[in-house]
Amino acid sequence: MNFELLALFLLLGSVVGVLAGLLGIGGGLVVVPALVFLLPRVGISTEILMHMALATSLATIILTSFSSALSHLKLGNVDMFAVKWLMPGVLIGGYFGATVADWIPHQYLPKVFSIIIMMLSWQMFRSIKILSHHPMPNAMITALCGGGIGIISSLVGVGGGSLSVPFLNRHGVEMRKAVGSSAVCGFGIAVSGMIGFVVSGYQVTDLPEYSWGYVYLPALVAIAVTSMMTTRIGAKLSTQLPTASLKRIFAVFLMFVAVTMLVQ
Repeated sequence: MNFELLALFLLLGSVVGVLAGLLGIGGGLVVVPALVFLLPRVGISTEILMHMALATSLATIILTSFSSALSHLKLGNVDMFAVKWLMPGVLIGGYFGATVADWIPHQYLPKVFSIIIMMLSWQMFRSIKILSHHPMPNAMITALCGGGIGIISSLVGVGGGSLSVPFLNRHGVEMRKAVGSSAVCGFGIAVSGMIGFVVSGYQVTDLPEYSWGYVYLPALVAIAVTSMMTTRIGAKLSTQLPTASLKRIFAVFLMFVAVTMLVQ
């Protein structure tokens, strides 16, 4: 760790905060590819690089999603009935996703990440609008859906909003409450996913200094501090810029990043 790298982590957090406020996206879509590029500078080997990036990303989401979830709860923007049914699944799925990531050979994990990100970015590019609504499935089906959301989100180091918001909205939850409920579920995914990566990481012997399992603490602190400071800047810009068009441009950028990681 040196001052140059610390400055890059702080800059990354600033970018993540602006994008989160501007486009309403989770930081993991940016944090994971950036950390894959930056973490080798502190001597992290390729065998654990992707695991460290995913775990650290989820740890940063804990802080940002907690703040967001608390705000939505205070505003009444959370469908507690939907959250109650989804939460068991996302908690188990988030932890299991981290375990699955530890099972996947390190050379294939970036490719799994890339394929999932391409699908998420394509959905973002299309800006799919729900034209029909269906009743919420029973508790078991909803929990299973939550498990799937948790596993996929943990595998790519995100809070799952790009999956849980369309799911909730399609099943009759108005968009405002779908976003708020997704923030609460995202906090659960981030906590359980990070715990899974921490537990798995304790079995590894060549972790860098200042690591907590697979979580790299200097990057976590730097990204979290600046992202929470710059979110308000992005929120202000969202009232002045064409966010729908910017979201599509960002989706194309994500596709480029995903393809680059896929062919490496």
